[in-house]
Amino acid sequence: MRNTPTEVQALFRDLLICVTNFFRDPEAFRVLEEQVIPAILAGKPAGAQIRAWLAGCSTGEKAYSLAILLAVHQATTKLHFAIHVSTPDIYPRAIASARAGILPASIAADVSAERLRRFFTVEAGGESYRIGKSMRDMLIFSEHDLIKDPPFSKLDLISCRSVRIYMGAELQKRLFPLFHYSLNPGGVLMLGTAEMVGDYDDSFATGDRKWKVYRCQSVQQT
Repeated sequence: MRNTPTEVQALFRDLLICVTNFFRDPEAFRVLEEQVIPAILAGKPAGAQIRAWLAGCSTGEKAYSLAILLAVHQATTKLHFAIHVSTPDIYPRAIASARAGILPASIAADVSAERLRRFFTVEAGGESYRIGKSMRDMLIFSEHDLIKDPPFSKLDLISCRSVRIYMGAELQKRLFPLFHYSLNPGGVLMLGTAEMVGDYDDSFATGDRKWKVYRCQSVQQT
């Protein structure tokens, strides 16, 4: 590694886990579609700003899945919002791939035919799909270290699913004060099914225990 600097980047790539796909864990996305998104948007006037943070975007499939659900809800309710979803990752190559918005034809296994027609165009003679511009415009792909870099703020939703499980216990605990700072009062934190807020239940009220949906609440000062 000292003699061949490119090996440092090769090791970095090997340590990262970039396994992802559209609507991974379909039941969790159903909860997001049927409960979380309607609750966040309920009562907000048309044109209101909606801010979200999807931690660990990888190559973009999770981010575009969320964008599709937001677009579907807007079309159903006929209300349109100024949606800004921060979708960072630590790996520049994954971010570049996500930003391009070109996905392999194999996504048809996870995305319905109706949604493929509605939100994608066919590229390269059917070998790939390009996500629609309106979906890409919702998302802000950037390089960001969840632990070291300043957090996003004034958020309505944070989705941090299956990211914390790769961290040690002490590092995991450091995230909850950060998430509490980032969320608006009443904002939603959604974790992976094997994750919990632990000692921070005074900061996050349980909304759905099975699917780890929490509401940000003010902490009483003593």
